[in-house]
Order: sequence, then structure tokens, then C-alpha cells
Amino acid sequence: MAAKDGHLSYIVHQWSSFSANYNPNNILDDKPHDQSSRWSSDSNFPPQYLILKLTKPAIVTTITFGKYEKSHVCNLKKLKVYGGLNTEHMIEIMSGGLKNDSLKETFTLKHELEKKMFPCKFVKIVPLMAWGSNFNFSIWHVSLKGIDDPETIKPCLKWYKNYREREAIRLCLKHFRQKNYIDAFDSLQKRTKISLEHPMLTELHAYLVKDGRFEGTERIIEQAGADGLFDAFIAQQEYEPKWIPIIPLNEDGEESTHRPGMRGGHQMCIDAEGSVIYLLGGWDGIHDLSDFWAYHCNRGQWECLSLETASDGGPSARSCHKICLDTKRHTLYTLGRYLDSETRANADLKSDFYRYDLQTGHWERITEDTAKEGGPQLVFDHQMIFDPITDNIFVFGGRILTNSSLDDRSFEPQFSGLYSYNIPTNTWKKLRDDTNSREAGEMKSRIGHSMLFHTEERLLYIFAGQRGKEFLSDFFTYSVDTGEVRNILEKGESRQIPAAGFTQRSTIDSELNEIYVLSGLSKDKEKREETVRNSFWVHDIKRGKWFCVYQNENMGQHYWTKMQYVEPCPRFAHQLVYDSVNKTHYLFGGNPGKSSLPKMRLDDFWMLKLQRPNLDYLVRRCKFMIRKHRYRELTQQNKIKALSYLQTEVSELVDHTDTAERMEFESLASTLFSPKISSSDSSASSDDEDFESSVVSSSVHKHRVELFDRLTAYFPENMVQPKGNLVDLMTV
Repeated sequence: MAAKDGHLSYIVHQWSSFSANYNPNNILDDKPHDQSSRWSSDSNFPPQYLILKLTKPAIVTTITFGKYEKSHVCNLKKLKVYGGLNTEHMIEIMSGGLKNDSLKETFTLKHELEKKMFPCKFVKIVPLMAWGSNFNFSIWHVSLKGIDDPETIKPCLKWYKNYREREAIRLCLKHFRQKNYIDAFDSLQKRTKISLEHPMLTELHAYLVKDGRFEGTERIIEQAGADGLFDAFIAQQEYEPKWIPIIPLNEDGEESTHRPGMRGGHQMCIDAEGSVIYLLGGWDGIHDLSDFWAYHCNRGQWECLSLETASDGGPSARSCHKICLDTKRHTLYTLGRYLDSETRANADLKSDFYRYDLQTGHWERITEDTAKEGGPQLVFDHQMIFDPITDNIFVFGGRILTNSSLDDRSFEPQFSGLYSYNIPTNTWKKLRDDTNSREAGEMKSRIGHSMLFHTEERLLYIFAGQRGKEFLSDFFTYSVDTGEVRNILEKGESRQIPAAGFTQRSTIDSELNEIYVLSGLSKDKEKREETVRNSFWVHDIKRGKWFCVYQNENMGQHYWTKMQYVEPCPRFAHQLVYDSVNKTHYLFGGNPGKSSLPKMRLDDFWMLKLQRPNLDYLVRRCKFMIRKHRYRELTQQNKIKALSYLQTEVSELVDHTDTAERMEFESLASTLFSPKISSSDSSASSDDEDFESSVVSSSVHKHRVELFDRLTAYFPENMVQPKGNLVDLMTV
């Protein structure tokens, strides 16, 4: 039976820049109402740290930071946490920061090496930045959880001791080989039988560093790429966004005027297999719309399915509704809408529910009022998702429309909970009531949020939105099978996350385990106003990190007039869909948020491609580095031969249409005119000549080692030599 995590006891062991005005042991007690119950530094200059000593070695799995009862300028915006068995040698186990609020925050700590748990005796907290740029650091309360059961810790201590001894030997092996102390290297490796790295990399080192057989080196790189060894590195590279304006075409291939008009608050969904995008309704700044369109991605053409859906037996004109696609039955569902206060005051607020058959082109009203069937009341700005496994549609959040005015401040707004609709049985079920609780396991309802379904994990991912005057930035999952709610802990290095806000648009790729977010309205805390700016975020689900891959905060009309065919201007109330087959996003319309033109809406249409270096590019760049190095060695031997090699072998690996690559290539010619090194400092090794096994010069060896290190950076971490260096452990 596995040991369970429990609270770990500790004492404050050591600190720096400690202010005598505060007792550091106060952080042992969680007193959010006590201003003095904190550890506080004298200044905000590094180095600052606080070391906690556990009463006994333990596997430390999480750390929780308590806070003052309200936001505070001394809260830690950035910090690092280290752990180890002594204070001299510790490893980083967390990097992140705290939100500037009054809520406790818990972080998962790194507690495994090579899939084995390692124990700590000391935990070191290193503040890096406070929320107030000129203020000192404060830590109000710290709680550690983990495993200190002796039966669990004892084998972990033994393994960790052996691990450290093995890593020490590997560092020695690395040092001997880097310094070309081959006899010492061979002797130590033979005595210990410890491998420095994967055999493929040992072969790579022999070909490149020892023998200078560059063509063989290239073959190993090609084989590594074919074996998928570079896939993990490629997956960790940040995306480069490429916006492409879409100009709809007619049958003659010319620009077409047959397309949806300007709007915001419309709805879109995509049939990725059929490469068709569907668009329904919206608000043009004056009226709700009732047109229904299909965009055929392969043909680049819009098709109007209906100019007036109500006349075709479908829903009335509407905005702030939701649609989703049943991919199994090829049907589309729509629910909800917004009504202004004048219309709402005397209206019979029924929640109608419609289905559209994509094959027959017919609308069907499923029910006049879902509330009477056990479903949600009439809502707007909610979210709706289809689960193809259970044939359920999940509906969460949204504000309930009542006869009271939204502008009536005495009226408390009502929000809808979580519901499911089973398509085969035509039945609704309430899964969760609305709650405004912050307790774990609760789902706070809201409007303008995001909700995505991960088909493999069977989880709903829910984040952001607005509730009353509160802009939310929470992020949690709901299991559609068990009903479990789990808050997602940020494990990113900088805890960089999208700004709190609503009307952002999000998509998911369950295959790549990535969530994508295009910003909408956010709350500028400093200016106390809503702002709209362009940013695009990617959340790596497995790594638990957010990455901002695109941001443009230009607000000027002149700039966006100039860039109107380069990238989309900032907006909200837009729509974004994702083609998971072709890995392409599509953006249409929205509200540019210009106060001078309050009724202005957009009708521009964009494609977004997120690009990473692919395998062919990576292998080509590796081979370019190898040939560039070989060329530099040739310049010290035979400049004519080097020039010929540059013009043929090196040139063929350069993308001459890429300015940066072309300039890098052209700069290599200057190497021909550099001073020639002495004959004792050169190497005549070549694949084209008989190779004589001899010790190369120290200068050549040094540069080959540097190239080897650059190449191995693309391989998985478990294959390569240790990252550290033996000499760095020496203290003065």
C-alpha cells in the first residue's frame, strides 16, 4: 500500500536580510488577519532566502503559501524553491510566483529523478520579485506536504545516495573526456562500468571529436531524426504565428461579395473532417441577425444556407447564443440568446432549443422551453460542448435572463449551473447548481468563459469569464464520467498566464494536448477599465505551462489601417474555430471596441497557422553546423579547398531566401582571411583521406567538443551526458 501525503513539520533554519521587526517562526502559524505574522526581508535586493529544516527527511510533494487577508505589495510575484539533504547542494524543485490576492496557493514540487522519488531535509525559498517593485519581500505562511514514512524514505535515501555517486562519476567522465584525458577516462569507465551517455552519442563523439569524420557524423544525425529522437525537442519549441487574410472567392476564382456581413456575438463551429465552418446569427451593431452560412475551406467559398432561419423553421434572430456540432449524426444544435431590457421586460422568456440536420438542410425545434424539461433557463454567454462517447451535450454557465433590467443595481444577477442533454433519450439533467464558493470541488458559474472538451482525458477544461464585477482567471477541470472538479496548478517557470477577462475564444487539440486562447476583454487593474488587446496563448496540458506566442498592443488607427492585410486588429465578441485535422485556426468578425464608433462591427476573416521547426529543418540546421565547422577547419589547411567546400557543400544546406541564413552564410567567407594557426594547432583528418589515429590539437578538440554539446542539446535528456561541469562544483 502506497504511503499518503501528509503535512510535514519544520523549523526556520536560516535566512538572509532578516528584519528584526518580525519573528520568522511566525510563518509556522497561518494568521491571515495578523499583519505581523510573516517573515519579511530588510530590502528587495538579492540574495534573499529562507531555509526550512524538516524534522526528518521526507519526500516533499507540495508547498502551500498562505497570504494576508487582502492583496499586499510585498507578496511574491516571482520566486524559486530548492530542496536537498543539506544546504550546500540543493536542486531547483519549483519556479513560479503568487497571485496578488488573499487566497492560499499550492504548488506541486519536483520530487522525482529518473522516475524515482528523492528525499529532502531542507527546503530553500528564494524570493525574486515582489508585486510592489520598490517593496521588500514577505512570506506570510508556508505549509509543506509529503511523505515521511520511514518504510518509504529508507529505500529512497539509499537510491538517492547511489544516484549521487553515479552522477559524480559521470561528471568526472565528462570532465576527463572534455579535457582529452583519454587514459583517465578509459580507466574510470572500466573500473566503475558506468556509462556517460547513450551508445549512439558515444559513437557521435567518436566520429566528430576524436576522429573528425564529418560525413559519418551527419549520418548519425540523420538516423537520430529518423528514429524520432528529436521529436521531444521540437514539441517544446515555441510556436511562431502566421496570420493569413482570407479573401472569399466566387466560382470564377475572383473576390466574392457573397459572404456574411459585419457582426459580433455570432456563433461558429467547424466540421474538421468535412472542412466546413458554420456561422449562425450575431449582432451587427443595430439588429440581431438570423442568417446561416457555411464556409467551404477547400473551395474558399461561402454558401448561404438561410437568410432568415425563422422563416425556414429555425431559431429567431439572436446573438450571444451557442451552437455545437454532433459529428456522429451530422446535426447542429443551438441554445440561448440575449434580449435587451426593453424587449425582455414584457417577453415570455422561454429557452427554445433547435437542431439542424446538415444532410437534409432542415431545422427542428426540439423544445419550446428547456427549463420545463429539466434543462437550463434562458441564458446568454454560456458554453456548450458535445461528447461523442456518451452522446451528451454539456451546457455550463451563462447569465439567466429575467424580466428585471440588467442595469437595475438592486437586482442580484442569476447564473446557470451545469447541465447535460442526452441526445438519444431527449432528456436533460442538472449536474451542478450555480455556486459563488471558492471551496475546492466547487464550480463558480460565470459568463463569457471558455469550456473545452478533451476527448481522450474525458475532461471539461473551464477557465476565465466574468461574474458581476469580478474578472476571473481560474482554471479547472470537470470529469464528465465521475463529476470530479480539480483546480489546475500552474507549474510554469514564470507563472505567466492570460489576463483575467472574458469573451476570449479558445480551442483544444486533444491529440497534441494543447489549449489555444485568443484574448478578448480583460480587466486593467491599474486603469480600472476594460481593455481589448491582441494576444494568443498556448497551454501545454502535460507540462502545465502557458506560453504567449503572439501579442500586439498597438492601439492606433493609423497602425491598423496599414496592417489590415497583415494581422487582425484587437477585438472582442469574435469567433474562433480550430481545424484539428489541418492544425489551422479560423477567426471571423467581432467588436473592435472603438468608443468613437460604438456600433462598429467587423467582417474580416483570418486563418492562423502555428508553426514550429519541423524535423527536416532541424536535421538541415544540424548538418549546416557540422559543415560550417568542417569548413573552418579546412580554412586552416587549404584555403582554395575551403572556398570550394563553402560554395558547394555548405551552400546547399542554406535557405538563401531566408535573410538571416543568407547573411550567416555570407559572413563565413571572411574566415578565409583570418590568420592561420600554427601547424601544431591544426588537424588533417578527413573522410576523403586515409585517417590516421592521432591526438588532435587542443584548439581543434575544444571546438569539436563545443559542436558536440550543441548537437546533443537536441537529444532527449536521458540520453546525454550530465549538464553540469565538475569545475563548477569547486568553491573558493
